[in-house]
Amino acid sequence: MAEVTVTDSMTGTGGDEPIAVTDATTATDGPEPIAVTGIACRLPGAPDPSAFWQLLREGRDAIGAPAVDRHPAPDGNERAGGWLDRVDGFDAAFFGVSPREALAMDPQQRLALELGWEALEDAGIAPDSVGGTPAGVYVGAISDDYATLLRRGGPQGITRHMFTGTQRGVIANRLSYSLGLRGPSMTVDCGQSSSLVAVHLAAESLRRGESNLVLAGGVHLNLVPESTVAVERFGGLSPDARCFTFDARANGFVRGEGGALVVLKPLTRALADGDRVYCVIHGSAVNHDGAGEGLAVPNADAQHEVIDAALAAAGVRPGAVQYVELHGTGTPVGDPIEAAALGAAFGTGPDRPVPLAVGSAKTNVGHLEGAAGVVGLVKTALSLHHRELPASLNFETPNPAIPLDALNLRVQTTNGPWPQEDRPLLAGVSAFGVGGTNAHVVLGEAPTLTTTTDAPTGQASGPVPLVVSAGSTAALAAYGGRLAERLEADAELHLPRVAHALVTSRALLPHRAVVVAEDRDRAIDGLRALAEGTPHPQVITSTGPVTASGRGPVFVFPGQGSQWAGMGADLYTTSPVFRD
Repeated sequence: MAEVTVTDSMTGTGGDEPIAVTDATTATDGPEPIAVTGIACRLPGAPDPSAFWQLLREGRDAIGAPAVDRHPAPDGNERAGGWLDRVDGFDAAFFGVSPREALAMDPQQRLALELGWEALEDAGIAPDSVGGTPAGVYVGAISDDYATLLRRGGPQGITRHMFTGTQRGVIANRLSYSLGLRGPSMTVDCGQSSSLVAVHLAAESLRRGESNLVLAGGVHLNLVPESTVAVERFGGLSPDARCFTFDARANGFVRGEGGALVVLKPLTRALADGDRVYCVIHGSAVNHDGAGEGLAVPNADAQHEVIDAALAAAGVRPGAVQYVELHGTGTPVGDPIEAAALGAAFGTGPDRPVPLAVGSAKTNVGHLEGAAGVVGLVKTALSLHHRELPASLNFETPNPAIPLDALNLRVQTTNGPWPQEDRPLLAGVSAFGVGGTNAHVVLGEAPTLTTTTDAPTGQASGPVPLVVSAGSTAALAAYGGRLAERLEADAELHLPRVAHALVTSRALLPHRAVVVAEDRDRAIDGLRALAEGTPHPQVITSTGPVTASGRGPVFVFPGQGSQWAGMGADLYTTSPVFRD
C-alpha cells in the first residue's frame, strides 16, 4: 500500500488529503509504470473507443465490401476489408491548414491530427494548453498510398505542398507542429510492429524524462488497390476475407485500416493529477528475429526472447499474466510459431494454475498493419478498464499445428470475466513485423484509489453554465447535439462535473455558446435548441476571437446598492486572476 497526495481534478481543491493507492501489480523492482490516461481511435465500424468496446463485446466483425470512396481494383476483383467512412473528409481550417495544402496532405496526417486532439480531450487535457511543453509524439505508419495517388497525375500535378504532404515522417511532425509540442516527434516504420514499437519508445522517453507527456500509436489507410494486390501476391491475404486466428482454417489475413493514439504519463504524475487511468504499462521490449529461414519467416526463439525481456523489464512473473493479445494474423506459418513462443515464454508449470487466455482484435477489424499493435493495446486497455475479456472471433477447430493443451493456451471464444479476478489483472500485447522486428508490452490494471475526503455529490445547488465551443457554427450545433445525447444516455454524468470538464479539458474555440440550466432536463432542452438553431432563453451564443488569459481589459459591473459594497477590494485580495 502506498500513499500519494493528489489534487482533486473535479473540485480543484488542494492536495492536502492523502489518497491510498493499492498496488495492482505483481511487479517487484520494475521501472516507473506508465499510465494510459487517454484513448482515441477510428476503426472499421467503430469511430471512437466506446463504439470499439461495444463492437468487441457484441462479437461483431466490421469486414465488408470496399468503401465507395476508394479507387476500383484494376483487375476488377474488389476485395473485402475493414474500411473507414469518408477518409477524404477533413476540417482543414480547424487545424490551420490551407485548402491547397490540405489537398496534398496524406490522409494519414489528417487522421493523426484528429486522433491526437481527441485523445488529449479524452485524457481531460485541453489540446490548446500543451503548446510549448516537452510533450512527445510517436506514430507508427508504414504505407504511403496517397503519394502513389498523387503521382499518378504526372510531374505537372506536383505542387510544393507535396514535399511535406507525402513524407511519412511528417505524420508525427504535423501533430507536434499543430499542438506546438517541443518533445520528441517521430514516425516509426518497422513493419507491422510499428505502432507497438512506438508505444515502447514513448514509454522509454517518459522514463528518461525527455518527455512529460506523450501521444503514441499508429495510423494506416488502404487507399490504392495496388497495395492490396501486393499483399495478395506475397501470399498474405485470406481468400475468405477473415482472420482465422489459431484456427484450422487459417489461410491469411484480411486488411483493415484506421488508427489509434493513446496519451501516456508517468503513473505517479497521473495519480497526482487526478487522472482517470485506463491501465498501466509495466514494461516492454523490442528485438529482431536475426538470420533465420527467410526475411519474412517469424522466429519462435526471438519471439520467446522478446516476451521474456518485456516481463523482466516489468518485474512480472510469467505465471501472473492472464491474457495475451496476439499478433494473431491467422496465417498458416505465423500462428503455430507464435503459439510455440507463447507456450515457451509463459510456461506450463505450477506457476500457471489456469491456461493462458489469448485472442486477436484482427478477427474483428482486420489487420491494420502499421497500426495493428496499438489496436491490440487499446482492446486490452479497455478489457482491463472494464474488467471483461471479449471473445476472439472465427475460432472453431484448433489448428492441428497448435497443441493448445500442451502449450497451456486457451482461445477466448466468449465474453466473460478475467480468468482470475481475485488476482491483479495482467496482460501482454504482441506485435511482429514482416521484416523481423518484434515487440511485446506488459499491461496491468489501474491502481485502486481510496480517498479519505468526502467525494462531491455532483448535484447542482443552482444554475450551472455548460460552455461549449467549436470552430464553426455548424460544428457548434453538432457539438450541442452530441452533448445532449451523452447526457440522455448516461445518468451518472452530473451537471457540475460536466460543466467543469467543458471549461478545463476542452479548447476554447471562436464559436461559443453557454447553456445555463438547473437540472439535466433543462440542460438537454437547451443543448437540443442549440443543435437545432432555435432561440432558447437558456442559451447564449457568441462568436469572435478568444482573448488570451491576462491580455486585454477586464470590465467589472458591480451593479447597484450596498449589496456589492467592497466587491472589487475583496476580489483584489482573494482572486489572483482578478488582481492580475
